[in-house]
Amino acid sequence: MSDDAATKILLSESEMPRSWYNIVPDLPSPPPPVLHPGTHQPVGPEDLAPLFPMALIEQEVTDERFVTIPEEVLDVYRLWRPSPLFRAHRLEKALGTPAKIYYKYEGVSPAGSHKPNTAVPQAYYNASAGIRRLTTETGAGQWGTALAFAAAQFGIECEIWQVRASYDQKPYRKMMIETFGGTIHPSPSELTEAGRKVLADDPDSPGSLGIAISEAVEVAAQHPDTNYALGSVLNHVLLHQTVIGEEALLQLAKVGAVPDVIVGCTGGGSNFAGLAFPFLREKMAGNMSPIIRAVEPASCPSLTKGVYAYDFGDTTGMTPLMKMHTLGHDFIPDPIHAGGLRYHGMAPLISHVYELGLMEAVAKTQKECFEAGVAFARSEGIIPAPEPTHALAACIEEALRCKETGEEKVILTALCGHGHLDLPAYGKFLAGDMVDHSLSSAAVEAALTKLPAV
Repeated sequence: MSDDAATKILLSESEMPRSWYNIVPDLPSPPPPVLHPGTHQPVGPEDLAPLFPMALIEQEVTDERFVTIPEEVLDVYRLWRPSPLFRAHRLEKALGTPAKIYYKYEGVSPAGSHKPNTAVPQAYYNASAGIRRLTTETGAGQWGTALAFAAAQFGIECEIWQVRASYDQKPYRKMMIETFGGTIHPSPSELTEAGRKVLADDPDSPGSLGIAISEAVEVAAQHPDTNYALGSVLNHVLLHQTVIGEEALLQLAKVGAVPDVIVGCTGGGSNFAGLAFPFLREKMAGNMSPIIRAVEPASCPSLTKGVYAYDFGDTTGMTPLMKMHTLGHDFIPDPIHAGGLRYHGMAPLISHVYELGLMEAVAKTQKECFEAGVAFARSEGIIPAPEPTHALAACIEEALRCKETGEEKVILTALCGHGHLDLPAYGKFLAGDMVDHSLSSAAVEAALTKLPAV
């Protein structure tokens, strides 16, 4: 089959990846170590044991290039994996571009996003270690939904703190999470010391992922049968997501296509890494040479406006210190509709790859992104979640450049979730009520004043 003829490129179950890919051994230099918040010394397994099972701690620091996926995890993956790769013929026609646009569609999962790729193994490893409950944070609700689903598969409880702005914007997320068996609270909440402190200072706080992380970590640390699960940022989370890119490599090979540009939205970074890292492996091996481009919101631009420094992963400073691109751990982003991208930092591994010059980054305002989302929906028939509209906006920008130059570039992106529960955001955009938020240099400087001295 040629890439001109294909619209939907599928893999059989037998072609599903049996291992996750760890990029660390292939990088020109290792990423900086994670540091203990008190001693500023590299953390050891004993420092992480109160929050994570040993299997995930080992994956966090492994130097193995491939990690075998347990059969119990594959059994659940088979509900939706391998996911389809589509050629966006109708979008190409609407744009009048000679470029060839492909999108890996993760909205076919039970949660409607890429998040179950890591939620399932995290729930499995915790259940195997005898953990009875998981706590977590969620922004737009995709991660909370995925963990509630995954926890149900392995018979454990799930308690979620959702950023207040998104909790109010997306009421159907709460219903979906509760249907899967999870418990959900708006964050900041009165249930934790971290939440009470924020509310004392700002009773109307819209919340942030950093605050929600503080609340979930606080509760997990207080109960021996409870662990914490993170939906992005950490190495083991990015590791699990590489099933996206590994499948896409096989699918593009079926139609003889090699990407010239790979585009992904970035908040914490797991979706972007999941798509890009297997292709970056091939690029470093000299097998292809794509430009790899991360796209983040202009209101929360950790890569394009943040600094590369050690910082806390949460607002109150309970987590270890990670060297990452950050806007400062107490930064509260504007309540944009792409709730999953409202995080003050970027995954340390992606930050390191960016510092090495192996990828580039751009920022987009939400009106441009929703314009791209509507154009995609009207041509391809899928309403994208607000997060991947950032990648789509950059894809369309690249495709229109190709229209000017006549280049037939192959563009690959990850459509990391559908927007069926984000329709109020589309309603605001279509009614002309959406406001663009861009972060000023002064706001960045103010947010960075409280970085820990390392």
